Amino acid sequence: MKTMRLDRLISTCTGLSRSDAKTMIKKGLVSVNGNGIKRPEQKVNPLQDSVIFEGAPIEYREHTYVMLHKPAGVITATKDAEHKTVMDLVEKRYKKLSPVGRLDKDTEGLLLLTDDGNLAHRLLSPAKGVKKCYEALLDVEAGEREKKMFEEGLDIGDEKKTLPAQLKTDDKDATKVYITIQEGRYHQVKRMVEAIGGKVLYLKRLSMGSLYLDDSLGKGNFRELTKEEIQGLMNDVGL
Repeated sequence: MKTMRLDRLISTCTGLSRSDAKTMIKKGLVSVNGNGIKRPEQKVNPLQDSVIFEGAPIEYREHTYVMLHKPAGVITATKDAEHKTVMDLVEKRYKKLSPVGRLDKDTEGLLLLTDDGNLAHRLLSPAKGVKKCYEALLDVEAGEREKKMFEEGLDIGDEKKTLPAQLKTDDKDATKVYITIQEGRYHQVKRMVEAIGGKVLYLKRLSMGSLYLDDSLGKGNFRELTKEEIQGLMNDVGL
């Protein structure tokens, strides 16, 4: 890892503007390897040097990973002239990130935002078979017949049938189901439900690989992933 300016490191890790970071450094609120530093231009290696800001250690990550609870009515895109996008929901410091995959405008739930292109590519690669689980409300009841059809793969109008998928029904309501797929075809869940003679009335993504939507995260809210969650995704794709 190359060195970087101290003010840039503070800005990157705290969300402060570069100007504010410089001010804080000049006030003596930053130390590097136990030494007080008042020069914003001081070069540091964020992976090797111990940087303390206002009494707390600065934790640098080469990439940023954010979990967003996507609400319905928002499109999965970095920008759009007509519609509100998922990037309009996050803070300015996360605007450089990109969504991993796509959720339809009317679909809610887990959406990962990151600037780690390698991880994103692997998570979406059919060869990796990363499983995605959805909660869905159907206009028909699902039973053993429908479960078997999902397990055997469905013809949704593409060149190939879908890979084996799992359909589980709620114990109290057979129209409420949990669908797990290992692909990411266009409108796949909705098309699979149509293939069994039904229609999706409500759809929410609950998980992607080992990453599960935080129950405490309200619609439209977001947070950075923990070290454990990041490592879990890395393990999912063999990194």
